[in-house]
Amino acid sequence: MVQRYLAVEKRGTAGEAREAREKIGVADLGVHYGDFQALKSIDLVINTNCVTALIGPSGCGKSTFLRTVNRMNDLVEGVRITGRVRVDGQDIYGPAVDPVSLRRRIGMVFQRPNPFPKSVYDNVAFGPSVHGWARGPQLEGLVEDSLRKAALWEEVKDKLHHSALQLSGGQQQRLCIARALAVQPEILLMDEPASALDPISTAKVEDLIDRLKQEYTIVIVTHNMQQAARISDVTAFFLNGELVEYGSTEVIFTNPRDRRTEQYITGRFG
Repeated sequence: MVQRYLAVEKRGTAGEAREAREKIGVADLGVHYGDFQALKSIDLVINTNCVTALIGPSGCGKSTFLRTVNRMNDLVEGVRITGRVRVDGQDIYGPAVDPVSLRRRIGMVFQRPNPFPKSVYDNVAFGPSVHGWARGPQLEGLVEDSLRKAALWEEVKDKLHHSALQLSGGQQQRLCIARALAVQPEILLMDEPASALDPISTAKVEDLIDRLKQEYTIVIVTHNMQQAARISDVTAFFLNGELVEYGSTEVIFTNPRDRRTEQYITGRFG
């Protein structure tokens, strides 16, 4: 049964909670790649302006879940999806939904930084320019705003027309976040966004995620249990394609209901 949770702010005013509002609703979701079933009967609600962490060992279905939410699995030959995924109450696999428009609403940040071989400015401006949303001063303002939201503006404001490939790994990842923000999404999906970064860059990305949840709904895949505990409001534990346990991060990490969850977060397997 899909459950709704109160998302408690872990930073800011202590002890205050806000009414949970569903952003993504998943019911009886199954994903098959040919004869292999990657996800099995997943029921899950992801709330607005929360950080939801997906944890579990490699191959358990976390990344498949992300790709299902923004329909990237449409591009995989032989994939079959059953059940329902709703965003703001709309079935995203319904015939009236345009996958390209959906992916604009649901941004994606990958494990390794993947900036385009273009300037810093052109990386961020790419999406709005392609869609014809902004030109001239309006586009310049959008680029600056996106870089500020990604906590990168002060570091690159004098390098906007330099190659993005000259930036450090951590800067490149924040640039990719800025590029995702420039198309004004509602949801950010992050697939291990800090796994290839050094500790200082990782801390910057984590601080950024905490700030961004004020405006966006964020779902992050991570193998780092400490990171999940630090940055997420809600945690979902996947194992062998199944959703074993889902609830507030504090409960998952201090008093899990399922023994398999306890074994995983204490490092006994995975």
